[in-house]
Amino acid sequence: MKDWPVLLGLPLWFWLFVAPVVLAALLFFSRRGLSPVLPRAWAVLDRIYFVSGVLAAVCMVGILLIIVVQMIARWTGFTFEGSTEFAGYAMAATSFFALAHALGRGAHIRVSIFLNINNFTKLWLDGFALLVAAITATYFARFAVKTNFISEMLNDRTQGQDQIPEFFVTLLALPVTSPADWPELLSQNGGEWIYTPVWVPQIAMSIGTILLALCLWDHFIRLIVTGHSAIKKEKVE
Repeated sequence: MKDWPVLLGLPLWFWLFVAPVVLAALLFFSRRGLSPVLPRAWAVLDRIYFVSGVLAAVCMVGILLIIVVQMIARWTGFTFEGSTEFAGYAMAATSFFALAHALGRGAHIRVSIFLNINNFTKLWLDGFALLVAAITATYFARFAVKTNFISEMLNDRTQGQDQIPEFFVTLLALPVTSPADWPELLSQNGGEWIYTPVWVPQIAMSIGTILLALCLWDHFIRLIVTGHSAIKKEKVE
C-alpha cells in the first residue's frame, strides 16, 4: 500500500479500512443515544441500494432493446455499428449495479451451515464474514476507481466500432474536473462522434464496487450495533 495517496494527512487505506471499523466501534458504544438517528441513515442507504438495483434493471432492459434493434437492422439491411460492444457495456453495468441491491435481498451465495449452530456462533461468524467481505470489496473498489483514472490518462479507446457523442464524454468528465477548467473543457468539445473511451463503461464498474463495499460495511455496522444484519434470507431457505 505504498502507492496509496494521502488524504487529510492520513493514507487512503486508513480511511477505507481502519475508519469504518473505528466507526462501528463508536456506534456500538453509543448506540442508545443514536437509536433515533441510525434507522433514518440506514433507510437512506437502503434507498440508494434500491436505486442501484433499478439502474441494473434499466441496463438489462437496454440489452433487450439493443437485441431488438439488431434484429430489425438485419431484416432491413441497416448497419448498427457497435451493437455488440454496447450490449457488453450494458451487461457489465447490470452486473455491477445489481451487486449492492442483490446483497441486501439475500441473492448472493452465502454458506450458512455454520451460522445455524447457535446464535452466538452466528453473530461472530457472520460478523467475521462481513468484515472480510467488506475489506475485500473495498480493496476491489479502490483499484476499480484507479483503473478508471489510468484508462483516462492513457486515452484508451475501444477496439470495436462503437462510437458515442464527444459532448457526452465531456459531461462525464465535468464532475472530476475543477470548475475553473469547465469553460476550456466545454470549448474543446466539437460535437463529433468519437470511439468510446474505455473509462466511460468502466464508470459502472467503479460505482457498483463502491456501492457493494459501502453495503458490506453498512451491514457489518448494523450487525455490530443491533446484533443482526439487514440481509434478508433467501426464500428457498
